[in-house]
Amino acid sequence: MPLTPRRPRPRHLRAALLVAAAASVVAAALPAPVPLGIGDPLFPQLGNPGYDVLSYDIGFSYSGDNSKPMEAVTTIDAVSTDALERINLDFARGTVHGVEVNGRPARFASAEEDLVITPETPVHPGEALRITVRHTSDPNAALDGGWVRTTDGLVMANQADAAHRVFPCNDHPSDKAFFTFRVTAPEDVTVVANGVPVAGERQGTRIVSTYRSSHPMATELAQVSIGRSAVLHREGPHGLPIRDVVPAVDKDKLEPWLAKTPGHIEWMERQVGRYPFETYGVLIAGAETGFELETQTLSLFERSLFVRPEFPAWYIDSVMVHELAHHWFGDSVSPRTWSDLWLNEGHATWYEARYAEEFGKRSMEQRMRAAYALSDGWRAAGGPPAAPRAAEPGQKIGIFRPIVYDGSALVLYALREEIGTKAFERLERRWVRDHRDSTATTADFAALASRISGRDLSGFFKAWLYGEKTPTMPGHPDWHTQAPKRG
Repeated sequence: MPLTPRRPRPRHLRAALLVAAAASVVAAALPAPVPLGIGDPLFPQLGNPGYDVLSYDIGFSYSGDNSKPMEAVTTIDAVSTDALERINLDFARGTVHGVEVNGRPARFASAEEDLVITPETPVHPGEALRITVRHTSDPNAALDGGWVRTTDGLVMANQADAAHRVFPCNDHPSDKAFFTFRVTAPEDVTVVANGVPVAGERQGTRIVSTYRSSHPMATELAQVSIGRSAVLHREGPHGLPIRDVVPAVDKDKLEPWLAKTPGHIEWMERQVGRYPFETYGVLIAGAETGFELETQTLSLFERSLFVRPEFPAWYIDSVMVHELAHHWFGDSVSPRTWSDLWLNEGHATWYEARYAEEFGKRSMEQRMRAAYALSDGWRAAGGPPAAPRAAEPGQKIGIFRPIVYDGSALVLYALREEIGTKAFERLERRWVRDHRDSTATTADFAALASRISGRDLSGFFKAWLYGEKTPTMPGHPDWHTQAPKRG
């Protein structure tokens, strides 16, 4: 039979085939996907180079069962800072269904705890990126953070490096961004997240709750609470909206503690200036985490802190102030690297101790003298305040050692003794004002302290922040350290 003449391909089809062929050649030329990082001293593979995230829009679909993986969509708006043939995101503990870059399907693969994306065409410096990842988010948590299952739902605990166990991200505090959360849940479930509610839409028997932050945020500070909770509203200083989220069955029992928050904020504002965010609140979870956490605008607390009889009132108050103080030191002013953690925890511990002294009659000087005695041992065990040693494998939160709490508050005590109370108070206010909504380093703090005091303090900070041994306490030559314990 005669052959049918071959019809010419349309031009657009030929062009598409040429692009596909070129893409396959590029893909074949690229090496195997590998995990990347930005070289953080404590978490070398955390974060990713080549782009700056501007915002996250994250949607979760919650069935009502806190043991089942949730379907999720994460959309990241970013701008490239380098030429990129591949884009790495931090993501683990979830299944990826598909990825798009600027509206076009992209190939993807996993490499350890990175999601490695290959867009159709290489990315040029300065190019706007919209990366959409359809994935699951698994609340069956390991012991290394992410989702925490509570008695009635879920909360997040992402510090230090666990946000990428919940959603794809550039999981490092140096890359702060704006966040929107959209959570679809049964109508009898309460959803609250960072920031303020901007929408609530009914879909049959389910509600889509949308929250948005007004200030940039580090991934480790993200928070979504899903559960059978009561949301209690009150007003703080200057009309600040305060909303607390507690197990509904405990709202009356917990109210005396919640009612203290406006006073805590007023006290902190007298120390360092205006509260830096659009709202605040206390999130009390029915879970045993072993810690409290300064998730931005909605601090996470264990229920047991407020109901166990062995905790005195002054102690509970001071812990509440500790997490609140982080909203200036750690949330608004975030660490550039995790070695700058002492700036977060040292300051929060400082104001915790100040509050306990003023309202609980717990002597700051006695607490600092006790810390001084133990400081050499803390340095030997975990490194000096601004050069902490990395945590042991499988112990990611092991960087939160005594040296970054009381050991770092001790540095601030020594600094106040060195430059005087008035200069120290000016330094604190300037620090949170000058670096609001940004990141900063230990070197930035030392430089500002030198400018405000009118003295070169480089030698002071070198000894106190990086020395193996604790220097002599200014004004207290009679204070002595104990020899570190061996073994």
